[in-house]
Amino acid sequence: MLPLKDPDRPVIQKLLAAGCCPRCVLRFCCVSIQAAYRRPHQETLTELRAFIGNTENAASTDGNNKSHDATVSEPPGDPPSKRTRLEAGLCGAEQSEEQECVCVACLGVLQGLCDAPQAVKIAETVQAQRFDFSSLVLSVSLPAQMFVREHSCWLHVKTEQSEKSVALSKDDVIPVKEAYKWVMQSLLAKELGGVAVVTRSPFEVGVEFLHPETDADCHFLASTCRDCFKPTKNKQSVFTRMAVVKALEKISDVIFLQRYPVPPAPPSSRCVPQDVQCVHAPVFIAGRYNKFCRSLPQTPWVIDGERRMESSVEELIATPVLSRFRADGFHFSSSGREDVDVRTLGNGRPFAVELLNPHRSTFSREEMKQLQQTINSSSEKIRVRDLQIVTREATGRMKEGEEEKTKSYSALVWTQRPLQKEDLDFIQDIKDLTLNQKTPLRVLHRRTLAVRQRVVHSMSARLLDPHHFLLGLKTQAGTYIKEFVHGDFGRTKPNMCALLRTDADILELDVESVDVDWPPPVPE
Repeated sequence: MLPLKDPDRPVIQKLLAAGCCPRCVLRFCCVSIQAAYRRPHQETLTELRAFIGNTENAASTDGNNKSHDATVSEPPGDPPSKRTRLEAGLCGAEQSEEQECVCVACLGVLQGLCDAPQAVKIAETVQAQRFDFSSLVLSVSLPAQMFVREHSCWLHVKTEQSEKSVALSKDDVIPVKEAYKWVMQSLLAKELGGVAVVTRSPFEVGVEFLHPETDADCHFLASTCRDCFKPTKNKQSVFTRMAVVKALEKISDVIFLQRYPVPPAPPSSRCVPQDVQCVHAPVFIAGRYNKFCRSLPQTPWVIDGERRMESSVEELIATPVLSRFRADGFHFSSSGREDVDVRTLGNGRPFAVELLNPHRSTFSREEMKQLQQTINSSSEKIRVRDLQIVTREATGRMKEGEEEKTKSYSALVWTQRPLQKEDLDFIQDIKDLTLNQKTPLRVLHRRTLAVRQRVVHSMSARLLDPHHFLLGLKTQAGTYIKEFVHGDFGRTKPNMCALLRTDADILELDVESVDVDWPPPVPE
């Protein structure tokens, strides 16, 4: 039995007469029991008609229907016209004998587009894309004009209820989207072998419906609520669902009744389902990398559309990862970056890779270890350690307080003036030296012109020969080491040239440590 009450009788009669399908009738009667929507379409219709009595009896108790029926004339022997069947509440009642009418409210979404055959089609699409998932969330995208028709039907019922001093809130009406999910979730779960269809999952199956025949239903709103419809670059139409809902909240009942039919006009066709979209939430992996090559950029090096280096740290790491996770793309980030001619030694530099729409998302610790070995065996230019799957929130730790972190470097420095060991002794006594660094000339094309203060916490120096020494530095993250040594034409002050009173330059630079305690170490 359907959970209906006596006050629902006139509402049911009015909605059936308007051309609503049985499930939409339940929606406007505020039936929130999901099982009611899963019943066969014809069974629900039969019970609704039994609840209100047959059409003849219902019509005989309605004076308005009597007078209206008297105005409808049909040639003897001809079947009733579509309009006559709608107004008599017959649309859908005779579906066993003739084609069922399309619902004026849901545009057919809760009729033939909400059943087992449709669940089979969706499941086949999901299975063909070979995603790895243990649960899914079903999302539904409906045409914007459906909200206009819903509003029209609500006003149609609201009039009936107000005459009986019963208040029907629009918020109490079950949305089409919810009713669709209540029916399809269990059917889809069955077709996918019992996979849980839940409200929150990293894997989303999206179903979209369009109805070109009624696209113009929204157009009258543009002249009554102009501020709701503003062109945007990324939208093909100003009549987005959000804009239409906003306009319907602002428009008065009087204006709506003047500009749009209540109840809405019956459509001649159902919604058209679009391609099923399967999307998995990004998966994040993290680790630390060493770079042993002085001719390898961190990211692809492209100048004026021409590639300058054949590979990069990013690609050497991401290519095997993309293959294993079967992802559509990726975003690479790290705790700072080194120049193409700078090595990264020690424990390496923390990095994270965001994998877009991965078809596989679950890996054991042993599988991640094998992936790490695959990366390391693919090239001698880099090495990866501590490779692991992390959460999106965890990747934020890599950037937290980045400028407060410290980094250690070793540099081979050349000086124009010959030096002796005593010329370098003062360097180790310098502590927390504050630098004023104007944006270096070599990065001015991609960095904002500014003066940045950075701190050199400590230094050490070891003379190799009169014109070369090894400089060790521990600095604030973000310090331009090369510019600190050669001065960048006076753009970094103080600098090593000024401290040594001779021209100096870096011949080789290595990052010895990046003092970020993330990601956590993975035991070998």
